[in-house]
Amino acid sequence: MSTDSPRHLFIAGATGATGRTLMRQALARGLDVLPHVRPKSTGTEPASTWPKKAVLELADAPALAEAMRGCTTVLQLIGTMRKRFAAGDTYESSDIGTTQQLVDAAKVAGVDHIVLLTSVGAGRPVGAYLKAKAEAERIVRDSGIAFTMVRPPALEGEYHRPPGLLHTLGKLPLLGNLKPMHLDQLATVLLRVAERRAPINAVLEGKSLWAEVEAAGR
Repeated sequence: MSTDSPRHLFIAGATGATGRTLMRQALARGLDVLPHVRPKSTGTEPASTWPKKAVLELADAPALAEAMRGCTTVLQLIGTMRKRFAAGDTYESSDIGTTQQLVDAAKVAGVDHIVLLTSVGAGRPVGAYLKAKAEAERIVRDSGIAFTMVRPPALEGEYHRPPGLLHTLGKLPLLGNLKPMHLDQLATVLLRVAERRAPINAVLEGKSLWAEVEAAGR
């Protein structure tokens, strides 16, 4: 289901690697985006140059819902890595907790589409990372709001450096879905899904995800 009505996008995780890439593309195209920025990050690059932003903590539920009012779509790009645990991040707080906060606010604000960045393997989770992604997916799936879940393979670009073996395996006919995806490709697909509000109540992974990359001309 696509829509011809203008879409207004709330970007959670805008200062991360995927979020920064998405914001560059969105602003270059003149899309209506409202990036979320934590107060301690508002003066950092590139957040300081964004023409508008929602500066708040996600834990401030009333402020978050108010910031989302008028937005049609929430893109949830927040996630953490084990190397950031020393700084206080956990899968429970960064992947699961923020998803619940965003879903709760989206319900109050009248958002009609949630785009969740998750991970390949979340459908059959093994290990703490994928189990956290699976739980975030459950929260979105049970929200009652139309959703699209994007499960990319290994990423490349910025600090993402997938093993060279994945490039080799990705050339094989039966393993093509394992080839790494560049952040530019991922950001383009996320924006395409958000702009079109389609496909809804769907999971993009493997062939379906790469089909979206091809459809976007990337």
